[in-house]
Amino acid sequence: MKKLIILLFSSVIFYSCSKEEPVKIETFSPEAFAYDIGGAWEVNATTRVKGFAQNEKEDKYSATLAFDVDLITPKGDTIKALISRVEDKTDKEKMADVPLEAQFDLDSTYATGDYKVIFNIKDALSNQMATSTASFKLSKD
Repeated sequence: MKKLIILLFSSVIFYSCSKEEPVKIETFSPEAFAYDIGGAWEVNATTRVKGFAQNEKEDKYSATLAFDVDLITPKGDTIKALISRVEDKTDKEKMADVPLEAQFDLDSTYATGDYKVIFNIKDALSNQMATSTASFKLSKD
């Protein structure tokens, strides 16, 4: 009886340890900056993504992340999908995380004040989604 319990316990531990965890996409370290470029603003925004699904083929790992960037103005208006991109990443090793970057210009019709960029990210392999938000300010300083 004791051997049976030990065998069952060992089997449960082996099975639970060998089972691969499902991926859970997450974002972290969002940042956004605006630079006055004379009559307009250049906005640079970044975020990092981890927990996305990866394919392994011929000793290479690949992932595909699609993202849109929304802009929220100081008045609370949302400009949807100001930027839309697909990032195909490939590496010799399994990727721990991937940076996503967006760069765009805002002309002089945009008022000074506090803005937000929202990254809406979709992992093409797992169909999971994640969002990331960063704030920046347009000012005449």
